[in-house]
Amino acid sequence: MIAYFCRMKNAPLGIELYLHPTFFVDSEQPDIARFVKNTIGHELDKTKIAIKLYYAVRDGWRYNPYNIDLKHNAMKASHLFNRESKSGYCIEKACLYIACLRAAGIPARFCFFDVRNHIGVEKLVEILKTDVLVFHACAEVYLNEKWVKATPAFNKELCDYLKVAPMEFDGMNDSIFQQYDSEGHQFMEYLQDYGTFHDIPHDMFVKRLHEAYPHFFREREDSAFDRR
Repeated sequence: MIAYFCRMKNAPLGIELYLHPTFFVDSEQPDIARFVKNTIGHELDKTKIAIKLYYAVRDGWRYNPYNIDLKHNAMKASHLFNRESKSGYCIEKACLYIACLRAAGIPARFCFFDVRNHIGVEKLVEILKTDVLVFHACAEVYLNEKWVKATPAFNKELCDYLKVAPMEFDGMNDSIFQQYDSEGHQFMEYLQDYGTFHDIPHDMFVKRLHEAYPHFFREREDSAFDRR
């Protein structure tokens, strides 16, 4: 890892922070390391590795925003990896992708946004009483001397069902916007950018959920939306 860092030309100060495991990004976990090795094979090119891992996470775990567990251990990358249902929401899938990247020696970090989703979330809108989803997550990957964004949340099968093109990732351009569906209707609108983080800012995330959806917490005090 150190040797790789030393070879990175014009790397921004502190880049090594985004190579190390954290509490949530437990990239040293053996199951994740094996998954990365099996996924990338003998590939050495960092961009191609990042692309392979992107599709492995995007389509290997279904997007599911209806089963959010806020307990600290439940939000670890390894917890999603070993989940029997093979599904998770955007933060969990971004966390797993970032863990895989770091395990492969590629610097990666989190980005968070508030978004308005215009399609395919009727049940979620009914629960949350709004179509604004706070703290939508994507990954930011350091490749070819620059940071590029990648969103592995929405698996291809779901996108096909919703008639929206899945977000592709080429390792060179940001992959965050699914602005329109296949018929030209608005699909997603980005409202606020919280910036970048080396780990999940758990307290900030939970605080924003309480601010945006206070009724949900009042009605479901004993649900999985629990900080314990």
